[in-house]
Amino acid sequence: MNGVSNMLPFVVGGGILIAISFMFGYNSANPQDPSYNPFAAVLKLIGGNNAFALIVPVLAGFIALSIADRPGFAPGMVGGMMAANSGAGFLGGLIAGFLAGYIVLFLKKAFIGLPRSLEGIKSILIYPLLGIAITGLIMQYAIDTPVTWLNKEISHVLSGLGTGNAVLLGIVLGAMMSFDMGGPINKAAYVFGTGLLASGVYQPMAAIMAAGMVPPLGIAIATTIFKKKFSKADQDAGKACYVMGLSFITEGAIPFAAADPLRVIPSVMIGSAVAGAMSMAFGIGLRAPHGGIFVVPLVQGGVLQYALSILVGAFISAILLGILKKPVNNE
Repeated sequence: MNGVSNMLPFVVGGGILIAISFMFGYNSANPQDPSYNPFAAVLKLIGGNNAFALIVPVLAGFIALSIADRPGFAPGMVGGMMAANSGAGFLGGLIAGFLAGYIVLFLKKAFIGLPRSLEGIKSILIYPLLGIAITGLIMQYAIDTPVTWLNKEISHVLSGLGTGNAVLLGIVLGAMMSFDMGGPINKAAYVFGTGLLASGVYQPMAAIMAAGMVPPLGIAIATTIFKKKFSKADQDAGKACYVMGLSFITEGAIPFAAADPLRVIPSVMIGSAVAGAMSMAFGIGLRAPHGGIFVVPLVQGGVLQYALSILVGAFISAILLGILKKPVNNE
């Protein structure tokens, strides 16, 4: 979670800049293409060549930092950079982060008996030198090649999914987005979709974004339609969920889920699974790693179908909430 939360600003900022550049034309950053636009090229340079280039190193660096404290950061960043440059991608970055963190923990234990007079040399020489070297060697000779192959195979399988399998994937990703609404499982689905963007697979990201909008929207609709099932305070909070849902802030549903998890979580999971399945069935693609009304112009394959997927999922969640929740006394 430490790695993912620190990585997200690079993903969102860089990804939306790349997506905006596509609004000038998908090849508008290519000087050889008739649609070339200098401003679009600069946006692509900032978002893709720089912000996106830091995603995997930052992910790995902060994972290692959370395991081994500051001495783990540099080995983690280097391992992540090696994963990014080799094609090992997010999976390689995850492995690099854990690898670097535990290597540095091992070094800390190995050098615990060093004389006190040499204590200062650990953090400025021993840990960075040995941590980076050992992490780098393991990444080079044991991790990068097989993980790069695995990434290519995953992308190949996803690119060739038939409609039935694609719908199943949408169901799984959609349910994951609503299970903990911003927690580790939600972030795992998000990182999975983001990693596929770099491989040119855009449908899972669209399904993930649609599913992430459903929980707050479903709750907002439920508080509007089924007023007897919610307190006055919940009804007022439900109005804010309209805004959060349209802005892709899944976490807006957390207060409702925390208050009544056994009814709310299954309801929003089912609605999100339906939204993810419909988005995949329609073949909707999204190049931006973000959701909400801000990225509507960037949707590929049918904006109306995408909106329908989200609305159907939200109304299913709302109806389930209306059925499952017990009436409250607002007197």
